[in-house]
Amino acid sequence: MSWIAFFPSRTISIYMAKMFLVRTFAMLAMLVLVLQALDLLSESGKIVAYPGNGEAEVWRYVSMRTPEIIARFLPFSVLLGTILTLSQLNQNSEVVSFKAAGMSAHQVLAPLLLASLGVAVISFAFNDRIVARATSTLDQWKKVDYGPLPVDRGDRANVWVRDGEHLIQVKQIRGRGDAAQLHGISVYERDASSLKSIITAPTGTRDPKGWRIVNAERFDVATGVKTRIGATVIGEGVRPDQFTLSSVMADGMSFGALKIAIDDLRAAGRPTKALEGSLWHKLSGPLSSVLMPLLGAVAAFGIARSGKLFARAVMGMSLGFLYFVADNFALAMGNLGAYPPFLAAWAPFLLFLCIGEAVLIRSEE
Repeated sequence: MSWIAFFPSRTISIYMAKMFLVRTFAMLAMLVLVLQALDLLSESGKIVAYPGNGEAEVWRYVSMRTPEIIARFLPFSVLLGTILTLSQLNQNSEVVSFKAAGMSAHQVLAPLLLASLGVAVISFAFNDRIVARATSTLDQWKKVDYGPLPVDRGDRANVWVRDGEHLIQVKQIRGRGDAAQLHGISVYERDASSLKSIITAPTGTRDPKGWRIVNAERFDVATGVKTRIGATVIGEGVRPDQFTLSSVMADGMSFGALKIAIDDLRAAGRPTKALEGSLWHKLSGPLSSVLMPLLGAVAAFGIARSGKLFARAVMGMSLGFLYFVADNFALAMGNLGAYPPFLAAWAPFLLFLCIGEAVLIRSEE
């Protein structure tokens, strides 16, 4: 097959991929060890400050924080692994041998690109199954100052839901699904964005047609008159999950769960652009590992002629750093609504893909 011919021999491919993976995960282990130790220095005092906490709670924190550090620095470890691998191959004149055998620059990088694609797949699965859960639990634990985690019974507070042109505010929701109970209800009835009246009620429950509220009162904005209307039904078509989804933390949710939450929030009439950017980034983030061998390839070509091994390694690292800066900047702009969600997640990837290709072609010449 033609795509198989793109790779060098099986022996060379396995040799290069093995070198690359060993150095990548060695760099990842070193970074995680150092960064986790530094992070623990700042947090261990807060953990043991809570009465009853001790060594077990410190190790519990480590177990939940380590997956976050791995997920964040795995692409950078791939970049460092690429630079170390290619620098060693070029220093030993192995790249020169590959080129003399008729291999192009892309063929030299092919085993690394394939191995990094496997790393990206593993990274996505790791983020989706482990990192999201650990991040969610750690965030809840921090909110209670590292004390006992409260049982999540589905209670939510200060929730806004759109019902056509009307707005519904609920101060507190208890329970989930059809068993959800609303407390402190305010319905802002509008006509073409103009407020007509406000309905208030202390409690409300699920009704086949919507939500039944009792002891309700209506305040007419035009006349300033308040009247008692007793029991009535509001929010026809408003689902219980539209109330219970009061806040969504993208980092603490899997790809599938975040997509469902975005759909529910969109149906509730709430803004979802920032979450959509985070959803796309759950794909572009792990896939950035595939980009790192291309950015680090500057360390492989031209060294024998120029003798500037260190300078080229620094150039490869600089390209990687610039990518991470651009990626964080674009994601921040997406959260502010300045960039469309797809552009915020994928623009840095596509931009540095072009830059990496341009540098690779220039280095090969």
